[in-house]
Amino acid sequence: MTTSDFTLNATTTMPAVGFGTYLITNDQTPEAVKAAIETGYRHIDTAQGYQNEEGVGKGVRAGIEAKGLRREDIFVTTKLWPGNPAWGQEPADGPATLAAFENSLETLGFDYVDLYLIHAPYGGAHRIAEWEALLELKAQGRARAAGVSNFNSDHLDEIEAAGLPMPDANQVELHPWSQKTDLIGKMRALGIQPIAYSSLAPLSTWRSAPGQDSAKSDEMKVGGVDAPFQVMAQKYGVSEAQLLLRWGVQNGYAVLPKSLNATRMAQNLDLFSFEIDADDMATMLEMDRGLSIAWATGDPSEVD
Repeated sequence: MTTSDFTLNATTTMPAVGFGTYLITNDQTPEAVKAAIETGYRHIDTAQGYQNEEGVGKGVRAGIEAKGLRREDIFVTTKLWPGNPAWGQEPADGPATLAAFENSLETLGFDYVDLYLIHAPYGGAHRIAEWEALLELKAQGRARAAGVSNFNSDHLDEIEAAGLPMPDANQVELHPWSQKTDLIGKMRALGIQPIAYSSLAPLSTWRSAPGQDSAKSDEMKVGGVDAPFQVMAQKYGVSEAQLLLRWGVQNGYAVLPKSLNATRMAQNLDLFSFEIDADDMATMLEMDRGLSIAWATGDPSEVD
C-alpha cells in the first residue's frame, strides 16, 4: 500500500494528505482547520497570498488543544508571494523574502513552519535571491524544509546552474488531465518531492461557485466528462474525489483536498483503505491532456 507520509529531507517528513485552505476566508479558516485536525488531518497548507494565515494559526492552535496534541504534531506549509510584475507588483528580492517570512510567522503565531515555498516563479532576476533566502531560513531551522511551487524544468535548471541545493518539494497542479510526466521525472531524479494541488479539477463540481475562477472550459465543466471516474469510484466503493486523490498518493504525490463538509472532509482523508488496480492506473495515464487549468490567467510555470 502507498505510504502515508513522504520524506522531504534528512529530518523532515510530510503527511501524504494535507488540508488545503485556498479560497477559505480568514473568518472561516479557524473553524475549518480545527475541524480538519479533529477529523485526523496533520498537514495544513496555506500561503501569504491566500490571506488566511491568521485564521490558519488560530485553527491549528484550537485543533491542538482539542486533541491534546503538540505543535510538532501538525505539519504546516505556507508560501512566499514573490510579486507578479504582470499585475504591477514588484518582485521580492532576498531581504523582502526574509521580511515576508517574518510577517507570515507573526500572522500565523508560530516560531517556525514545517515547509516554506516560493509560490510561483515570478521573481525573474530575483528568483535565485529568493531561493537563497529560503535556504538561509532552512539552515536556521525556522523553516524545517524549503521548496518551490509552480516551477518548471527550466526554473529547476536555474537553481542547479547556480550551484545551490535543490528544493525539498515542488507543489504543482497534478491530476489525470495534467500529469507533467517530464517534470515529475526530472523532480524524481533530483530528489524533489511532488505535492499536488487541484487534484479534483476533472470533476464538474470543482470550483463551480461564483468567483472561483479557473481556465476550465465549458466542455470541461459538464458532468459527462467525469463518467470514467464515476465508474471507477463505484468499482472501489469510494467517492470520485477519493479516487482522484488516491491516484495522486499512489503516484507518490502529497495531496491537499479542501472541504468544509464534515463527511467529505473525512472521506478525503480516507485514501489508504483501497488501491487503484494496474488497469485503471493505466487508463488514467492515458487521460493526460497536458493542461494546467487552475490559474485563470495562465500557467505560472510558463513564466520565463
